[in-house]
Amino acid sequence: MAGKWRLTITQDFSASHQLRNYGGKCENMHGHNFGVEVVVEGDKLDERVQYLVDFKDIKRRTKDVLERLDHKHLNEVECFIDINPSSENIAMFIYKELKGNMPENVTLAEVSVSEKDSSKATYWEE
Repeated sequence: MAGKWRLTITQDFSASHQLRNYGGKCENMHGHNFGVEVVVEGDKLDERVQYLVDFKDIKRRTKDVLERLDHKHLNEVECFIDINPSSENIAMFIYKELKGNMPENVTLAEVSVSEKDSSKATYWEE
């Protein structure tokens, strides 16, 4: 069986949101410094450098997506007008935006979003 490599990068962004229909404090506008983890995988290293992909490349691609969310009120961002900007939906949004924008030798495995260090939501597709 051939081996694989899995790389993880972390980034963050700051934004406010409100969870519609929550029935508690989180239904009020509040903010977070959201943590984001992006995991890619592949089975072939670059022959010259002998790495799967440059971490900087995945970070740049992720940053391009996060700039659309950073310092925004997420409920007013187009992708969250009809769905709640929960950590689960934010992770799914980032995943779907990155999925078609990966280097050809890697596959996007999963995206996780956390509102604080003690909890995170992860989205992936099978």
